[in-house]
Amino acid sequence: MRVYLDNAATTPMASEVIAAMVDVYQENFGNASSTHYYGRNSKALLETSRRSIAAWLNCHSSELIFTSGGTEADNMALLTAVEDLGVKRIITTKIEHHAVGHTAEAIHKKYGTTITYLSVDSLGNIDLNELSEHLTDKIPTLVSLMHANNEIATLIPLKEVAKICRENGAYFHSDTVQTMGHYSFDLKELDIDFITCAAHKFHGPKGVGFLYVNKATKVAPFIYGGAQERGLRGGTENIAGIVGLAKAFDLAYDNLDAHQAHVRGLKAYMIEQLKASIPGVSFHGETSNDKALYTVLNVCFPPTGKASMVLFTLDLKGIAASGGSACSSGATTGSHVLSGIKADMSRPNVRFSFSHYTTKEEIDYTIEQVNIVFQTILV
Repeated sequence: MRVYLDNAATTPMASEVIAAMVDVYQENFGNASSTHYYGRNSKALLETSRRSIAAWLNCHSSELIFTSGGTEADNMALLTAVEDLGVKRIITTKIEHHAVGHTAEAIHKKYGTTITYLSVDSLGNIDLNELSEHLTDKIPTLVSLMHANNEIATLIPLKEVAKICRENGAYFHSDTVQTMGHYSFDLKELDIDFITCAAHKFHGPKGVGFLYVNKATKVAPFIYGGAQERGLRGGTENIAGIVGLAKAFDLAYDNLDAHQAHVRGLKAYMIEQLKASIPGVSFHGETSNDKALYTVLNVCFPPTGKASMVLFTLDLKGIAASGGSACSSGATTGSHVLSGIKADMSRPNVRFSFSHYTTKEEIDYTIEQVNIVFQTILV
């Protein structure tokens, strides 16, 4: 049996998304900037997709800039904030995705922009009072905090952070790559400057996403070339990918309540079964529904002298999981997120992440194999 529990890294594409993209590849291959029949057809698909996504987010379609994915969108938000909005300081945490953390470090080296790191508790929570205190000095600031941590699942109170930023004249960017397609967003109500999306996190294609830029936030081009994407990102648009992104949006939000209930149930069941079968097991980050991303569970297993073999052994059993962000695979320094919350790095941790395609039978098989691994192989 093969079980895929690494959906935080990427998700399998929905068959409906594949079908929509194949139709574009076969029938609508024109360049959306061309004025002839083929170009107009592609342009129509581009703008129909943009309007469809904007309707789900309750924002204006002109506020969505299509990108190659979440990493480019995060880079665009941070760099344009410094280059075009006069930002002199970035407030963030040391447990952000590297698309934010490494970008902030590069900006500091290139522009001298100050980086202020908020403290986080053992579960990855920030202190809103600490954020407010930092903003009282009125230094031009971009606050960049991910909506949900991709390794330990802890959510930030997005509306409260947005309110604090606006009250203090700070710009606010949130990496919403892990939550887009899994939570609803009302961008008329949520007063935020930038949010990001990657289609492959909710059964869309890889290599496409978007950056939402609040229409009140005026930035210059990030990629120079043609006049595509309101002139902010030059380059011929990936029409098939964008159509796939829009289709994935429709599938996600048409069925959001059912998907949430199904995955929440599986996660709660796995927590219960692990607690019952493995003495000493614990969990990194928040696990309660209102404070944790329901698609991710980071498990801290009992100590073993063969910790490095856990993921390899699970893979041999047909179970795909991870030790953290897929973007850091191959790193020898361990998870910067677990280090940032001062977790016990000597204990093996495994990130299991779910989708609405995950079944209870797959969770049962995983629990069975995890027990075998820890009772016989890793003693």
